[in-house]
Amino acid sequence: MLDILGNLVTGVPMTLFLTFGALLVGVILGIPICMARRSHHPVLSNLAAAVIVAIRSIPPLVWLFLIYFGLGSGILRLSPLVAALGGLGLITAVNMAEIYRGSLAAIHAGQWEASQALGLPRWSRLVEIIGPQVARISLPAVATYAIGLLKDTAVASIIGVPELAFKGTYLSQQTFKGLEIFAAVGFLYIAMSLPIAWVSRLVDARIRQRVAQ
Repeated sequence: MLDILGNLVTGVPMTLFLTFGALLVGVILGIPICMARRSHHPVLSNLAAAVIVAIRSIPPLVWLFLIYFGLGSGILRLSPLVAALGGLGLITAVNMAEIYRGSLAAIHAGQWEASQALGLPRWSRLVEIIGPQVARISLPAVATYAIGLLKDTAVASIIGVPELAFKGTYLSQQTFKGLEIFAAVGFLYIAMSLPIAWVSRLVDARIRQRVAQ
């Protein structure tokens, strides 16, 4: 069993890289998508809404196939890792946009009015007053999504990314010990998920303390 775990652990760094790489892409790209969705211009808002619905309605596995076998076979030459990171990052971006939009909607209108009454520039109001509140409200949803994203990285094994599920599948085919191997794979996913939940609670507590001050 220790030999199995030792071989499986070699896929953990790639799983974590995919998870946090796609999350970083989504956190950044989700901001302009959210702003477009909240725009007062109907065309821009409706276009953003259509993009969000379209991307969220297609399973991650299909997106990875479309990007890798579609773009990768003709228009662009993409490695499995780039295709997986791009596909998961795109899906994460639209989900982050919806999380941001919900968090902004949860902030009382009086907070916007009070920040405006202080005479601060719009960017300062967003960063210093509204931003921390959005972070506090959205953090639980982001942490929950990050754990789900960690599990979703398993679909990258289908296009040949050597992450944890790929290693488990390869070892089970070589040793015919599928039960033991995938039990170990499940254990490693749990072991990676727990620190994410713990860190999110710690950060949430610190943000709440900052906002309270």
